[in-house]
Order: sequence, then C-alpha cells, then structure tokens
Amino acid sequence: MEEDKLVIRRLNDELRRTGQGGRILITIGIKELGPVFLVKVVQAMRVYDDFKSGDDPYGEHDFGAFTVEGRRVFWKVDYYDREMAGGSPDPADPEVTVRVLTVMLAEEY
Repeated sequence: MEEDKLVIRRLNDELRRTGQGGRILITIGIKELGPVFLVKVVQAMRVYDDFKSGDDPYGEHDFGAFTVEGRRVFWKVDYYDREMAGGSPDPADPEVTVRVLTVMLAEEY
C-alpha cells in the first residue's frame, strides 16, 4: 500500500499545483473576498509544502492550511467515484476517481 500512497500524493500534488487531474471548488467565503484575494490563495496553495503529521497522517498531501492577508485558509482533497455518487473505490486510480479540491476559509470548515 506504500506505492498507492505515493501515487495518491503525486496526483494530489498535481491537482493542487497545476489545477489538472480533478476539480477545484472555491467556497463563497473565498469568492466574497474578491479576485485579488483568490489569486493570492491559489498562489499560496500551489507552493504549499508544510505537510505535518497531524495534518497529513497518511502522507497523501490531501490537506493544508495557511494564512493570506490575515485570513486562515484550508484546502482539502476528497476522492469520489466517477459518478460522484460516493467515495472512490481506489483513490490511486484516476480512471475510477474524481479528485475534488475544496478551498475554504477556516471558519467555513
């Protein structure tokens, strides 16, 4: 299963850094702070590399938290089946998984 974890990490990092390989959702709280704030959030998320065991217990790079303009921001990757009806049967397999990265204000969590 170590190999699966490394594949999941790579796929999550690709989505977070490039926007490719899944869907990205921005919450209303992020949107309401305007486009300049959103650009800063996306830039911070792309370079994020502060994975700690408490935030990343499985080593999958599926969660992060940082601060932009004094606002705490979270991002989280979830894994769904292709129909988006339930969880993915195998998050390491992009053929059966839709990755969804949600970016939100901490108070929206």
